[in-house]
Parts: sequence; C-alpha cells; structure tokens
Amino acid sequence: MSFAVLNRFSARQKSAVVGATALLGAAGAVLGTSTPAAAASAQDTAKRMMPAAQYQCFSKIVSHESGWNHRATNASSGAYGLVQALPASKMASAGSDWKENPATQIEWGLDYMNSRYGSPCGAWDFWQTHRWY
Repeated sequence: MSFAVLNRFSARQKSAVVGATALLGAAGAVLGTSTPAAAASAQDTAKRMMPAAQYQCFSKIVSHESGWNHRATNASSGAYGLVQALPASKMASAGSDWKENPATQIEWGLDYMNSRYGSPCGAWDFWQTHRWY
C-alpha cells in the first residue's frame, strides 16, 4: 500500500499541522502524524542497522508504506508501523515495545525482508512489481 503526503491545505489548515506530516491512505482516511524529527531519528536508526546499499532499498519501501511514520495505520487492513506489518502484533517478536519504538519495528522489518526476500533490496524488487511486499 502507498501513502501520499497531503499537500492541498489552505494556509489556515497548514498552520494547524506545522511541523507534522499528515498521511493519507489508499482508502482516504488520515492515518496519523509524524514529526520530521521523529522520521529523521527513525531513518538514522535504520542506517545504523544495515549496510548503506540495503538501507536505500529499505528506505524506499518504508517511504511508500508509511512515510516513516511509526504509528501509521492502514484503516482497511490494520497494517501498522513503519513497515506496515500485518497483523501488526507480529512485530512483538522483536520486542514488547513494537507499537511505539521505531527501532523495534525496523528490526522486525529487516528480519522479515531478509527471511522472505533475502534482503531489503530483494523486497524492494518485489515491491516495485506488486506494490506490496
């Protein structure tokens, strides 16, 4: 599933979400907000957890799936987090703090991509064809 950053706000509406990124799911429901600092912190964490070439692929998937919002929720399916795990509770295998800790979500997502696709770049190759992984 892909998310698009809302960019059609009037000046008044923009002031209400200063410093936050609103995400819009395919069904059209606002899914959550993430501050630019939180997204940057999650990105920095991910960079430390994998080789640079794999990070580029991982980042492309996460950007499309959640916009680097660790609280992103798909209103239709219930997929959750940076990597849009379904069911979301699968991420508990990486830590009990999976709902709020981007590092736990990254760890789970990286393990998933490595076990299912061989690497984040293998997952990205699949994602480009199917728009899911």
